[in-house]
Amino acid sequence: MQSTKAYIGLGSNLGDRADFIDKAVSHLNNTDGIEVTSVSDIIETQPLGDGPGGDYLNAVTRIQTSLAAEKLHARMIAVEDALGRTRGRKWMPRTIDLDLLLYGDNIIETEHLKVPHREMHLRSFVLKGMCKLDADLHHPVLKQSMRQLAGRLNGENFICDGQRPQLVSVAGLIGAGKTTLAGGLAKEVGCEMLAEAYDENPYLADVYAGRSEFALDSQLYFLNSRVAQLKKDSLKPGRAVVTDYVFDKEMIYAARTLDEQQLVLYKERNTAAAPLVEKPVLVVYLQASAAECLERIHRRNRPYEQKIELKELESLAGDYEKLFAGWRTSPVIRLGPGDFNCLDKDEVKWLANQVSCYTSTG
Repeated sequence: MQSTKAYIGLGSNLGDRADFIDKAVSHLNNTDGIEVTSVSDIIETQPLGDGPGGDYLNAVTRIQTSLAAEKLHARMIAVEDALGRTRGRKWMPRTIDLDLLLYGDNIIETEHLKVPHREMHLRSFVLKGMCKLDADLHHPVLKQSMRQLAGRLNGENFICDGQRPQLVSVAGLIGAGKTTLAGGLAKEVGCEMLAEAYDENPYLADVYAGRSEFALDSQLYFLNSRVAQLKKDSLKPGRAVVTDYVFDKEMIYAARTLDEQQLVLYKERNTAAAPLVEKPVLVVYLQASAAECLERIHRRNRPYEQKIELKELESLAGDYEKLFAGWRTSPVIRLGPGDFNCLDKDEVKWLANQVSCYTSTG
C-alpha cells in the first residue's frame, strides 16, 4: 500500500509526562505500518478550558504510514490504552493523548474521525510543533502554511466555544475599508453586521474642528453606543455577528483626543464598562497604508474628516500595530496592505471560509 505522511499530536499531564510521550513515540514506531520520522521539541502548556490537573507536555511527531486513516487512528487508541489512558469527560487529565492532526492532504469526515484535527489551528502548542517539523506545510482546509497559522495566535491557545456569541471584529485605520469588509463578510456568513455609530455622533464634527471641550462627550458617546451593541446579554450564544470595529481601540482614540483630566474620567468609565462587553472570538485586522487611507478619506468627502493629515494616520497605524502585537484575546487574521480587495466577492468568500474555521459556525 502507498505510504502516507501524517502528523500526530501528543500530550500528557499525569505521572512522568515526558516518559509517557517517549513511550508513545516508541509504541507508534514499533507498530506495523508506522515509521516515526521526526519528533518536535516538547512544549509545556496549561490545560485548556476548565480542565483539572497539572500542566501538559506536548509534542508533534511526523510519521510515514501504510495504514488507512481509520486503521491508523485505531492503532493510536490502542497505544493510549496501553499507556493507561482513562476516558471520561472532556478536558480530564490523561497519561497520554494522541490526536491525528493531518493525514497527507486528505480531508476526512466520519462519525469517529475528523482530519485535519478540527482545532489544531487554534493551538499554538500544536502549530509550534508543526513549524519545527514542516513550517511551510499547508493546512488542507485553510490553505495556509503552519507558519502563517501560528502567526495568527500570537503564542496563545484557544478553544471553539459554541456557547459564546461568535463575535467577529474587523479592525483597522480610518479609511481602510472596515465597514465595506464587515458588510460583505456578514452577508457571506449570513449574519448581522453591527456598525459603529460614527456618523451619528453629534460631537464628532466639533472634535475634528478642534473644539477640545467636546472630546470627552464624543468618546463617551462612542463608548456607550459600543457597550449597548456588544453587551454580553445583547448577543445570542452561538450566533455569529460581525462588527466594523474592535472595542479595544477605545483607549487608542481616547489617549489621542482627551486632555489629562478628561482621560482620567474616561478611563474610569471604560474600566467599568469593559467587563460588560463580549470579547471577539476572531479579529480581522485590515491593514492599509496611511496614504491609501487618506486618499479614501478625501474621496468619501465627509467634511469633518478633511483636516486629517498623513502624519496623524501614520501615528495611528503605529498604535494599531502595538495593540495587535500584544493581542491575547483571540486569533487575528491580518490582511496586509494591497493583499485584499474588500470589493472582490471571491476574496470576501475566501475570508468567510477562513472565519468559519475559527467560529462554531464552521
